[in-house]
Parts: sequence; C-alpha cells; structure tokens
Amino acid sequence: MARMKAGGEAHEVPRRAIEASESPHRGGVGLRDVARAVGVSTATVSRAINRPEVVSPELRERISLAVAELGWIPDGRARAFTTGRSQTIGAVFPTLGLGDFPRAANAIQRQLLDVGYTLLLACSEYDPELEFQQVRKFAERGVDGVILVGLAHHPELLPFLKQRNLPFISSFIYEPAFHGSCVGPDNHKALVKMTDYLADLGHVRFAVIAQETENNDRAGARLAGIRDALALRGLAVRPQHLAIGTWTIEEGRRLFAQVMDTDPKPTAIICGNAPLAVGAMLEALASGRRVPEEVSIVGYDDIEIMSHLAVSVTTVRVPGEEIGYRAARLIVDRVEQREPDYPLESEAEIVIRESSGPPPKE
Repeated sequence: MARMKAGGEAHEVPRRAIEASESPHRGGVGLRDVARAVGVSTATVSRAINRPEVVSPELRERISLAVAELGWIPDGRARAFTTGRSQTIGAVFPTLGLGDFPRAANAIQRQLLDVGYTLLLACSEYDPELEFQQVRKFAERGVDGVILVGLAHHPELLPFLKQRNLPFISSFIYEPAFHGSCVGPDNHKALVKMTDYLADLGHVRFAVIAQETENNDRAGARLAGIRDALALRGLAVRPQHLAIGTWTIEEGRRLFAQVMDTDPKPTAIICGNAPLAVGAMLEALASGRRVPEEVSIVGYDDIEIMSHLAVSVTTVRVPGEEIGYRAARLIVDRVEQREPDYPLESEAEIVIRESSGPPPKE
C-alpha cells in the first residue's frame, strides 16, 4: 500500500491502482507525462481529474491544457479501482421510437457528461423479462446506478437491485409515495385535466383509444385518470367506446374506425399516446369526418407532426427533456448520496389546438 494526500488528509491507496493510473496508454502518454508537463505530482493531476473542487481554478486550467496537448485519456479502469465507481449509468427505456423517450435519453446523456458520467442505453420493448436481462448486464459491467421507466417491472428486478445495493430511480412517473426515487409527470392527474377540459366544453360521450396497459403502469394511470374524472361527473366510457391496442399510427387509424362504427357515436376521443392520436386524426380526415365539429380528438405526448397535420392535434405535452435532465441529476445524487433540492414532479401541460371543440348540437 502507498500513502497519498488529498485535501490535506492522508489515506491509503492500493499500489496496483497507482501503477494502473500512471501507466502509459496507447500512444505512449500516461499520467506521469501530464504531471511532468505541468510540474506537479501525479497525485495532484489525479485530484484535478477526480475531485476538481479541491484544486485551484488556475491549476485545473494548466492541467486541462496539458491533458489536451498530450492527448491523454484517463484510465477508467484505474479510476474505478480507486474510487469504487465506474462513472457509468445504465438506462432502460421501453422504446426509442416516437414520443418523449428519445428527447429524455438525449437530455440524460448531456447531463451525465457534464458531471463526468457516461450513459449506457438499452430498450426493453415493453418486455419485463428483457428489461431484467438488460439490467443484469448493466450490473455485470459495474454501472453505478440505473434509470428505469415507470414502477411496473419484473418481480425479481427490484430485489436484484436492492440486494446489490445498486441505486436506481424510476422516470416518466411521479408517485408521492415514492418521492425521492421517481421523477416525471403524474400520469393520472394529467388525464384528469384533459378529461375535465373536454367535459367543460360540453362532451358527455367519450371514447378512449389506449395503449395496452399490461406491463405499462403509465398507460394504466392515464386510463384511470379518464375514468375517475368522468365518474365525478356521473359519466363513464361505454364498453364499445373503449379500444385497446398497440402504440402505432396504423393502430390509431384502426381503433378510430372501430369506435366510430358505433351507435351512439362518441363526440370526444382521448388517445393514450401520440402515435395513436396521429393515426386517429389521419383516419378521421381520410374518412371525411369533420374535426372538431363532428368529433374532437386529443392525445398524450406532443410529437412534431401533431402540430403540422391538416387539423393540428390538442394534446398533453410532457416535458421530456426536463424529465431526462432531472432523472440524470437524481440518479447521480443517489449514487453520491445527496438529497435532491429540486422538484421531482414535472407538470404536464394541455396544449390546445384545432382538433378539440364543443360537441355537435343534437
């Protein structure tokens, strides 16, 4: 063992870690070369890289310039050996197709890079078993924390993480009972607001085109929000007006035709996500339905095409970038054992466009 000083306090550092951190990398440049160029010890360079707050700004700048000029890349394996951290975070998203997941992933990556972490990303395709396998692979690679989506997972996933003391958070969902470990919108509350908006316009016959709720607690919370808001007004979605399917535009077209082929017809259709809303609108226009004069169509999430259709779509806008930014901050805070000092609930906003209006007069 060797003794090194950091911030004025001596502590033990394994000899193997020092040798690994000082050894040259490909191209022949190592930590010693950077230290020699600046005229400081290797321990000082290491502190500037791993604990920049304990090094003066002037010295950090000199070391940063030397690192850039020499083309040195710190050895992540050596850092992990000395700190016990890999500086990597794993995130599993259900999909990176349409919606706010891609925006959130980009925001997570940017924020993690800003604080010295790297993002490992995987998609579960809404399959709990696949999500569990991906998290296991992350754990094998020594990630410092995991970002998940929602609270519904494989029954063995959370025990697996807790057994290994691996920090994790849930994104795109906010539940007060899990405050401190989840970040995102209250899906139930968002759909209560949308349903109230339509009911206040005078609608009483509602249809719902929703994503399958199995393994998707966010979709389930949205559906419950619609039902609860209607129940408070003595209303309900008729069985023939509830259509559940996949999350594609094609499915939105098919399900719109299905709920409109009923008697009486609904005057307002709430779609559980953006692709379903786009599909419903395309089918309405193709079939000659007048929107919103004959039927109002609203969605959840706000993708670009929704504002560019022949009739722009009213929707619940979820702040995907904000959720990603906060998710990255929250997981790093949990890894580094800090309490969050920022909001964890992201307010969803109703964006009113052309596709919603009062029901037709009868």
